[in-house]
Amino acid sequence: MSRFTAHYDAMISSRAKEIIIGTIMGDGHLARLKTGVRLEVGHSDKQKDYVFWKYNELSELTGADPHTLEIADQRFHRRYRQWRFKSLIHPYLTELHNRFYFQKKKIIPQDIFSLLKSPLSLAVWFMDDGGRRNDSYGLFLNTLSFTKDEHQLLTRVLKENFALDSRIHWIQDGYRLYIPSSSAKHFCELVYPYLIPSMHYKLSFNPVTTSFARLTRARDVRKAHKTLVSLKEKGTKV
Repeated sequence: MSRFTAHYDAMISSRAKEIIIGTIMGDGHLARLKTGVRLEVGHSDKQKDYVFWKYNELSELTGADPHTLEIADQRFHRRYRQWRFKSLIHPYLTELHNRFYFQKKKIIPQDIFSLLKSPLSLAVWFMDDGGRRNDSYGLFLNTLSFTKDEHQLLTRVLKENFALDSRIHWIQDGYRLYIPSSSAKHFCELVYPYLIPSMHYKLSFNPVTTSFARLTRARDVRKAHKTLVSLKEKGTKV
């Protein structure tokens, strides 16, 4: 048996399953081979720590160590390095492939409510594809490959499973999910315990320090400056 063939009797922990769900929602890819399905993980060189964290967390399924690959980006005429690893094949991954893929394209299955229900899955999805805006405390999930109907399904999942409000925003390349400032604090409190330290920069609120991220857009800096001037004019110490 090849070292890349799964132990079909190997048990996958519930924690590992939650990480896999978050990975599939994000940048992960389930590849169908002749003998089964494997999970393929790849992130930029800046996220090396994150790749090794996933590799160690999924130790029941991982084979060869993560390795680097030079990738040519024809759009911007540059090259960059990516860290990757591939899992062993396993029936659980085949089951997920049957749910998350249709005609070789990743989709959001109708039973996503029973799959995406753990804060750990949400945190991994956010570490893969999330970020914060610079002009507000709002957050976003880059979900550009999914249809509008699939986004509407995801907004329902976030509301029902996590009590999170979200909106669908159109950007240049497609739709993405936006977590407004009113829900950002709750979102950060949900995912913070599961984020690795190198990913804390993506949050707009830190539950430990109870501080919000600094806004950087010029109009927000001007607004803050006007507030300070107004306070000084009223004789308030700042």
